[in-house]
Amino acid sequence: MHALYQLLQDLKGYKWVNLTHEVNDQIPIYHTFNPLQEKQISKMEQDRVHSLEYTIGSSHGTHIDAPSHFAEGKRTLQDIPQNERVLPLYVIHLEDKVKDDPGYAVTVEDIKDFEETYGQIPEGSFVAFSSGWYKRFDDPDAFVNKDKEGVEHTPGWSIPALEFLSRTRRVTAIGHETLNTDSGVDAAEQGFLDAQYYWLAEDKYQVELLANLDQVPAVGSIIFVAVPHIKDSPGFPAEVFAVIPNN
Repeated sequence: MHALYQLLQDLKGYKWVNLTHEVNDQIPIYHTFNPLQEKQISKMEQDRVHSLEYTIGSSHGTHIDAPSHFAEGKRTLQDIPQNERVLPLYVIHLEDKVKDDPGYAVTVEDIKDFEETYGQIPEGSFVAFSSGWYKRFDDPDAFVNKDKEGVEHTPGWSIPALEFLSRTRRVTAIGHETLNTDSGVDAAEQGFLDAQYYWLAEDKYQVELLANLDQVPAVGSIIFVAVPHIKDSPGFPAEVFAVIPNN
């Protein structure tokens, strides 16, 4: 058997985990976007063809943010090659901390604690923050989690943690389960998504609104990020999945 065929056969023997939410017109979306719109183009009964036209935001559902989403002059979606979207996956599980503090932001200390247990995160990896927040996805109000003052209490990354991953560990990409990179409290205090800007300005991509990270072990998995090839796009909904160990 050819080596790549054997590799594929081997991969299919592992467990595959869907990390992608379904997109519909009821899902939580960033406030600058409109909900998904669907238009019937042709009908099977009269045209013998079923065709639909969708109007969808570049950040709807599980999606990839290219660096150009926030950073002018940085890479667009088509500039990110396929082999940069298939990566070793490291998952930092902080569900308990987020349960105690919905506005928790990942720290450098969290990353170092992770490495003390699992070893140093290697260059070229994808690092995901598992918060358990994806379980709120079907309830947009609970997902955004605003207080009476309109501040969102949602988890995210701290800038020092992102700087450590980018400059010290030189990872390729990050991912999380929320709408934004920043915690909601940090974003409100800053008046902007400073952590998101920092990461994308490093010319690195991220995946937002990931699902089912709690089913993925801390180490030993591979992540696949499949996206369409749209000219000059700052991002787009993606199909994301992981191949994980059977045990």
